Amino acid sequence: MPAERPDRDGGGRERAKAGPGSGATALSRERRRLDQPRPRRPRLLPELPQYDAEAFGRLSERVARFLGTGRFIVWMTLVIIVWLGWNILAPAALRFDPYPFIFLTLVLSLQASYAAPLILLAQNRQDDRDRVTQEQERKQNERSMADTEYLTREIAALRMGLGEVATRDWIRSELQDLVRDLAEPAGEESDR
Repeated sequence: MPAERPDRDGGGRERAKAGPGSGATALSRERRRLDQPRPRRPRLLPELPQYDAEAFGRLSERVARFLGTGRFIVWMTLVIIVWLGWNILAPAALRFDPYPFIFLTLVLSLQASYAAPLILLAQNRQDDRDRVTQEQERKQNERSMADTEYLTREIAALRMGLGEVATRDWIRSELQDLVRDLAEPAGEESDR
């Protein structure tokens, strides 16, 4: 009778058999493979609506950009002037926000409470872009430095090599010395 082979999972590792009396705990029976996602856990709260974070970020940048312009200040000033004019000059029956202008205060507070987080979100996105740009510039600078060092070493090697190469002037002077040396012994023999 052939020997029983242990159960193996897809990776060739032995897997514990969880049978009655095997002593395996429920935890080992529930063990999942690492290459498979876990099942979703039930949530206590209902799921929040899904949104595109990139689109929301772009919208917040556009709003923050508009809030930082003179056009926004002019429009906001005109709205407040019309609001105050209507609630001061209109007949009492048509006024919707009498003198202490509590509703105007509420509207301005609401606008400020939404504007501040949108501006912060836009600034965070700009900081992220700046960080990525700085990282790319740092890598580019490192490459430039490495290229410069390489070229410096190559130029130094060429200079050292050129120091050992015979130049045209050096060859001329050596040839002139040889011609003089050859001319002198002939002149010495004629003198004798």
